[in-house]
Amino acid sequence: MLVREPHYPLQLSQHLDVSQQAVMKHLKVLEEAGFVQSEIVKSDKGGPPKKIYSVQQSFSISLDLGPDLFRCEYRALPPGGPVRLSSKLPDKAIPIAEKIAGRRKVSVPEAMELVSQLNETLEQLDAQRDALIALHQQVMSRVSSAVDENFPEYEERNLVHTILEQPRRPVDLDAWSQALRLEIPDAEAIIHEVRERMLYQIADTGGRVIVAGKPSDLPWWAALGDSED
Repeated sequence: MLVREPHYPLQLSQHLDVSQQAVMKHLKVLEEAGFVQSEIVKSDKGGPPKKIYSVQQSFSISLDLGPDLFRCEYRALPPGGPVRLSSKLPDKAIPIAEKIAGRRKVSVPEAMELVSQLNETLEQLDAQRDALIALHQQVMSRVSSAVDENFPEYEERNLVHTILEQPRRPVDLDAWSQALRLEIPDAEAIIHEVRERMLYQIADTGGRVIVAGKPSDLPWWAALGDSED
């Protein structure tokens, strides 16, 4: 409701059929997180000023969940007007951006047509994304048995799955050790053991020779090839 237009807590309470106290509780959480903002406005009927709430952020949240699949991602939407967005849009959507560039208003009938075209493009992109996520799941399901076979300890398997979520990014040692309630020295020892085993596997699978001195902490993702990261 706040996306469509700003509302008073009492309005939300009446429309949602929940107590105003409950509405205020949720609005407080959303405001503290920066998702909504409030401002004091004068009453149209001459009463005391009231707080009105509106949406503050533009973002997208995606959640993919299933056997061997968990992806949860928060993404802020790109800023800027139609012209600035054009470089990131699919070809089908560029004419729409060009059509509304420089205009402050669009009529309801025209908006209905443009939104319909955008929805169709989004559905096509979502279908492609669904197929990619399903393929991602298939890869993860096929690697699970290899993880179980090569890494007998639970902490090792947990680390390998953490690596598989973002293979080209170093593991956040502090976050990972805290999640498993491990002391830093123990976590470092596990990471070192898993790193060595993975480097041997990467070299063996790719037919490569990976050279590093004993004191070297050569990361596993250094053997995965070129990366933009």
